[in-house]
Amino acid sequence: MIDLRSDTITQPSEEMRKVMSEALVGDDVYGEDPSINELEEFAASLFGKEAALFVTSGTQGNLAAVLAHTRPGQEIILDKESHLFLYEGGGASALAGAQLRILDHERGQMKIEEIEASIRAEDIHFPETGLIWLENTHNRSGGNVLPLSYMKDVYALAQRNNIPVHIDGARIFNAAAASGTSVEEIASYADSVQFCLSKGLGAPVGSILVGTQQLIDSARKKRKMLGGGLRQAGVLAAPGLHALKTNIDRLKEDHENAKMLAEAIEEHTPLSVVNTVETNIIMADTTGTGKNSGEWLSVFKNNGIQAGAMSPTIIRFTTHLDLSKEDVQNTIDLLKNL
Repeated sequence: MIDLRSDTITQPSEEMRKVMSEALVGDDVYGEDPSINELEEFAASLFGKEAALFVTSGTQGNLAAVLAHTRPGQEIILDKESHLFLYEGGGASALAGAQLRILDHERGQMKIEEIEASIRAEDIHFPETGLIWLENTHNRSGGNVLPLSYMKDVYALAQRNNIPVHIDGARIFNAAAASGTSVEEIASYADSVQFCLSKGLGAPVGSILVGTQQLIDSARKKRKMLGGGLRQAGVLAAPGLHALKTNIDRLKEDHENAKMLAEAIEEHTPLSVVNTVETNIIMADTTGTGKNSGEWLSVFKNNGIQAGAMSPTIIRFTTHLDLSKEDVQNTIDLLKNL
């Protein structure tokens, strides 16, 4: 079975398993795990930030950021298809007491004038705007990359209004690879960034939150409150550090594979690719084929291909570390034979 459901399904490599077994460990709640400390220092340096925090997942990292940046009753400006709004269990409102101000977007970009108009004025009737939220790459738009010029404009607007900016950068290394820039440059237009080790980079678990020392100190306490204080966590940090040091440059292969696969879907199936394939995600529309997403997924699965449904009419295919060029060609051959 060729699994294209997500880039989260990768298996840790033999090298990762080896560094896990050899990792130096200590009690991270006491700040004594050398592998965690090394990972956090390396990540902070990579992003040009003062400090970093290892968290169990991207959702926990995002929620820790919300808790550290905002107070209950404040409002977060974000797009209506952001991961925080759709896929994180309502944690921002349930646990942080934050109100979400959702805006329309195009390929992950809210209009600057609409962001500005949504910033609350000083009025006893209004909540305060506590945070502006961006997602890069933007999952629901098919892994689209936010232009640096756009991020610069959003950050300038936020700074003029003394509002912090957070980037949900679960796949930020894909954004950097596709745009030919660095994660440090992208992160320079935000006060904090969360990124996943367990997606394109192929580590088995974990995410990182980076930002100022003050923010990370606060987020560390919030992580503990969320049940994320870990003990001998170096066995999780070691594969993450290995991934950061070895798997960033190869992300371009995933992007190339996604473009090849998108062309084959267009050529050999009645599905229509509806996103500009910039990174590792393909969105295919089933409208007009006589079958919905679930029916098409059954067809694919019966022929050796697994994919995921984003809606009743949209299927997502995701390339990843464990998908070789040979796998892509085999997938194309299967599509030809359907």
